[in-house]
Amino acid sequence: MESKTKLEYIWLDGNAPTQTLRSKTMVRDNFDGTLEGCPVWSFDGSSTQQADGNDSDCLLKPVAIYPDPDRASAFLVMTEVLNADETPHITNGRATIDDDDDDFWFGFEQEYFLWDTKTNLPPGFPKNGYAAPQGPYYCSVGAKNAFGRDIVEEHMDICLEAGLNLEGINAEVAPGQWEFQIFAKGAKKAGDEIWIARYLLERTAERYELAINWEPKPLGKDLDWNGSGMHANFSNGLMRDAGEESVFTKICESFGKNIERHISVYGANNDQRLTGLHETQSIDMFSYGVSDRGASIRIPIGTVQDGWKGRLEDRRTASNADPYKVAAVIIKSSKEGLSS
Repeated sequence: MESKTKLEYIWLDGNAPTQTLRSKTMVRDNFDGTLEGCPVWSFDGSSTQQADGNDSDCLLKPVAIYPDPDRASAFLVMTEVLNADETPHITNGRATIDDDDDDFWFGFEQEYFLWDTKTNLPPGFPKNGYAAPQGPYYCSVGAKNAFGRDIVEEHMDICLEAGLNLEGINAEVAPGQWEFQIFAKGAKKAGDEIWIARYLLERTAERYELAINWEPKPLGKDLDWNGSGMHANFSNGLMRDAGEESVFTKICESFGKNIERHISVYGANNDQRLTGLHETQSIDMFSYGVSDRGASIRIPIGTVQDGWKGRLEDRRTASNADPYKVAAVIIKSSKEGLSS
């Protein structure tokens, strides 16, 4: 008797300036559960801002597979978008990674807002006004300050069951704002896991009739609310083992010489968040410092206390950034700094 398996092919569309997720389901007979068992598939690129109607076929190349705990007999298949001639599509951020060095470890802190499309505000905000000032919401508990915990808990469980390396969650500084953390070795794997986790969050929130807002400053740049980032923690073997302050200084100085390289892929509308206020450095400036959450790069106190062994945190990355592109430039600038 043939078994039937649902494969959910997931990809990034051509929406600008921030790509959004798309997916569709393939049903396979007697699927063996492997990435190699997932065929290349096609889709109508003219409906996703990725092709013209008179030449609309784009290809989906499977690159990672995870169990789908939310559906019976199902898998999640992360894909890259290719042109019909099998070259990477211009919207394919994963293809920008030309040095997938798994000696680089990444820990992304993904912030986001739950969003009520009826009020156009996060849960916890009154219909025609604003919530009490930020302060009591960060890592909060209780219905007065924490909003949407049921969605966040459900999402965490699904991610863990899917095998994603999700390392934690917490409520953030505004009502309806939350964060999850993903750790992975290598740029491609880190990007795959963030995108799959984002997809599962979007799909989970559907059941609660809420959307996810990935914008870095959805409440407006002039209001006294922190924005949403995707702080990028990273290290390589030298940073973890050498025990030399100069290793970290060289990397930070290299980042400072390449501000535009980083900011260009750190997320659209990030200028509204990187103002120098609300635990940020200005978008056109660069700084680094130990324990400094107002710097572009924070050197964690633990790194110093461990004898200059550990990681760095680039705090500029916006919540809507493409983690593939972020990881690629971090590897590039780090290696340039260490080779100088």
